[in-house]
Amino acid sequence: MTEEDRARARVEDLRRALSEHNYRYYVLDRPAISDAEYDALFRDLVDLEGRFPDLQASDSPTARVGAAPASAFKAVPHEMPMLSLDNVFSDEELTEFVGRVRRLLGDVEPPWIAEPKLDGLSVELVYEDGVFVRGSTRGDGMVGEDVTANLRTVRSVPLRLRPEANPPLRVVVRGEVIIGRGAFRRLNDERTAAGEPAFANPRNAAAGSLRQLDPTVTASRPLDIFLYDVVKAEAAGLTTQHQLLETLPQWGLKVNPLFRPCGSVDDIRAFFRDMVGRRDELDYDADGIVVKLDRFAQRAVAGQRSRSPRWAIAYKFPAQEAITMVRDIAVYVGRTGAVTPVALLEPVSVSGVVVSRASLHNEEELRRKDVRVGDRVVVRRAGEVIPEVVTVILPDEGALRGPAFAMPETCPMCGFGLVRRGEEVVRRCPNESCPSRVQESILHFAGRNAMDIDGLGVRLVEQMVERGLVRDVSDLYALTAEQLLTLELVGDKKAENLLRSIALSRQTTLPRLLFALGIPQVGEVTAALLAAEAGSLERLMCMTPEELQGIPGVGPEVSASVAAYFSLSATAELVRRLKDRGVTWPDVITKPLEGPLSGKTFVFTGALSAMSREQAGAAVVALGGATGSSVTSKTDYVVAGADPGSKLDKARKLGVSVLDEEAFMALVGH
Repeated sequence: MTEEDRARARVEDLRRALSEHNYRYYVLDRPAISDAEYDALFRDLVDLEGRFPDLQASDSPTARVGAAPASAFKAVPHEMPMLSLDNVFSDEELTEFVGRVRRLLGDVEPPWIAEPKLDGLSVELVYEDGVFVRGSTRGDGMVGEDVTANLRTVRSVPLRLRPEANPPLRVVVRGEVIIGRGAFRRLNDERTAAGEPAFANPRNAAAGSLRQLDPTVTASRPLDIFLYDVVKAEAAGLTTQHQLLETLPQWGLKVNPLFRPCGSVDDIRAFFRDMVGRRDELDYDADGIVVKLDRFAQRAVAGQRSRSPRWAIAYKFPAQEAITMVRDIAVYVGRTGAVTPVALLEPVSVSGVVVSRASLHNEEELRRKDVRVGDRVVVRRAGEVIPEVVTVILPDEGALRGPAFAMPETCPMCGFGLVRRGEEVVRRCPNESCPSRVQESILHFAGRNAMDIDGLGVRLVEQMVERGLVRDVSDLYALTAEQLLTLELVGDKKAENLLRSIALSRQTTLPRLLFALGIPQVGEVTAALLAAEAGSLERLMCMTPEELQGIPGVGPEVSASVAAYFSLSATAELVRRLKDRGVTWPDVITKPLEGPLSGKTFVFTGALSAMSREQAGAAVVALGGATGSSVTSKTDYVVAGADPGSKLDKARKLGVSVLDEEAFMALVGH
């Protein structure tokens, strides 16, 4: 195996892992790893794609800025892309960033500005003639979700700008929607008193509140906002970020007052140290500072990459740690049967949040760290996720410790013997009917990017499984109002809303269904690839591992997993029950469309300003063409946007026709 082959395999693993973690964090609100772990995976992928440019792809997490819009909201294209920020984690990396920007500017010492990096939900607000007319989420950076009605309920969002300040006729501003820590505590107290589940953290509470289909629910939540950007600011007469942050309040828009102009990297470091010391005093969550060139003219010179500006960086706070005691070690059974050990802790405050459990990841990690009941341990909460045990504080020599923890041989939920697959580290419960597996499968099935069934919370699903109302996901479509009303905290209105949401989910798409089924190693992207190739569920269920592996983007492990899943009689029975209970999904048209671009293959490199690469590829396919991920002698056109990569050089070397964005847009009729 060549070095590039090994890199390709690693890139596929990283993309699959990052896509799954994006889904868990942004869609399910049930993240599985810390921000620090995610950042490490992301940086590994960026490094590999930089070293092997031919491995770059439009569907890579590095080409995305956020999660795709939910289908429940109208799509809103952004006037300019809402870019993400690259991260640094040390003074050395900050110095390297500042040095790179200085070189881009011709070795001048530019003025900087630093602001707290808020941990909320990015939004865009549009004002016309001083009136708030539209609000949207970041979405995928190019297209967001229309949440205008919900943003109108946020008291810190002015419905009309102050006319005495003479704001421009059209203003597009961007900022972060948050819930303050004090407001978050009060909100959770109210929910607990009402018998409702508490939110995990302010960020998830803010995101979930803003994306409610009913604006009255949003209005009941204590949302706040800080604005920090104006699209095409120079057209509004603004020349620096400092001026912008002083002007927005004059227009009636709220900004974070804790920004600081910085003349050097030493000034930036001083602001960072100041904010680290004050982070626990703030009434909102901040996970770092954002460092930006102050002058907009210099930003234009520095430029941007496809997903991030070259003139700004996020300097992330170090993960906070605390010391506590392990009261017990429990194991939890997930959707695929994986058994995960978790340390149950003496409650301790970490990063301002009281935590009482920490992930031990897997049996191998548990043995390596040798965590035992009664141990004093260092716990880290690197981001708004389940904390992890960093290390054990060993007692003085001669002091006794508890016995080493032994993983169970049988499932703690159903009693089945646990098994290992091949060389896997994890043990699994093989029982498809295990209550814990059923519960997790239902929660996954109901997720927004799966069947999108609103209202199915953890406690409600637990009750359904405990009482035998739901044995697998197909039973959701047989639930009655009478059955739901026997559950705790379910009244007439909640039962009615849940049944309506279940009924709406009966009409779905093949990619959504495949993802919802929870096939091992099949995420959203792979589900879409399988659906596009097979065209129908019936054909997919009959495909061999060899046929599946022939699908671009599907490797041997995934193909084996898919074939094994569909070889089970239980899978065929589940599909039959879903059909019998009214769930439908149309076949996917797999025949290439005929059009003026039939027989032509396009490859994209660099960032397009008018649309995303995915949208550009869709435009090509709609006209009968095809897209590719690498440049070969069979490529007909390479479309070069801003900051193109090595694909442009390869196209010129092979004599492939190169189109700039304007020529491409004319070709596809946009």
